[in-house]
Amino acid sequence: MRIGVIGAGAVGGTFGALLAARGHDVEVTARGAQLEAINASGLLLDGGWGERRVRVAANATLTERPELAILATKAQDAATALAANATPLEGVPLLVVQNGLGGLEVAHRELPDSPVLGALALFAASYLEPGHVTVTGPNPTVIGAGPGADRALLESVAATIGEALPVEVTDDITGAQWTKLLINHVNALPAITGLSVQEVVAHAGLRRIMTASMRETVRVARRIGVRFGKVQGVSGAVIGLLGVLPLALGEQFPRLLARRMGSVPNPGSTLQSIRRGQLTEIEFLNGATVHAAAEHGLAAPVNSAIVELVHEVERTGSFIPPAEVVRRVPPR
Repeated sequence: MRIGVIGAGAVGGTFGALLAARGHDVEVTARGAQLEAINASGLLLDGGWGERRVRVAANATLTERPELAILATKAQDAATALAANATPLEGVPLLVVQNGLGGLEVAHRELPDSPVLGALALFAASYLEPGHVTVTGPNPTVIGAGPGADRALLESVAATIGEALPVEVTDDITGAQWTKLLINHVNALPAITGLSVQEVVAHAGLRRIMTASMRETVRVARRIGVRFGKVQGVSGAVIGLLGVLPLALGEQFPRLLARRMGSVPNPGSTLQSIRRGQLTEIEFLNGATVHAAAEHGLAAPVNSAIVELVHEVERTGSFIPPAEVVRRVPPR
């Protein structure tokens, strides 16, 4: 199958490499040093799913019309990337693999004639250097139908992706997105401090803040009528407990997430963006909680403070010591 991957970073690079290794005709889009490296030496993927170097077509935008497209850019870059590839993507099934909320709606707005599906990449991957991606947590990808996609298309796309990496199908992609949003709350504090996810969770004060941000998100979601979906064996009922349990007991959840990442230090996607000097997608992660709360007349002070601290690091280029982070986040 001809597959186009828009955004060959950590997640898009993983999809592109694994699908190419299964014999699919893959074209990826990339920029700068990443584009040069892929064209010169191919795409190297190693870590949890083994090591392979694959040759894929790589260009700034897609040059051929694919049979299936995968959008794997950062959320803030999605609309621009889709507009740049609008002609080859018209009417083509599009799998949106992004963190945060609203990605399916953006894709449907930009490509109204294309059936859209959503995917949540639960695997952990790091873009270490141009042309090189390492999988540090080989977890499955959750796929669900979005605007214009029926069950038959969902099963067909899931089968294709499932040839290359583990896949789970959900009937409630929105509920699953909220659960993934909660899981992605592990990303912000590494971006603020420069520590790995595992180091943040091991730090008592930072772990308490992370738990508080998750609890606040659960409470906002419950107030606005959101139902959390089952993701990676974590049920919506378990997620709901975060909203009512004492903070000390709730800290077991980030501990669980850190254990699942294994022993290899995981920087998280937001810290990876910081290290590359790029703007992060924090407005679509913890910021999504803040925006959802504001739309319904609610407050999310912990997540608001975290978003502000990430933006400070973006502006200054300097990480903030853990003790200072603990001091500056509102009492939990």
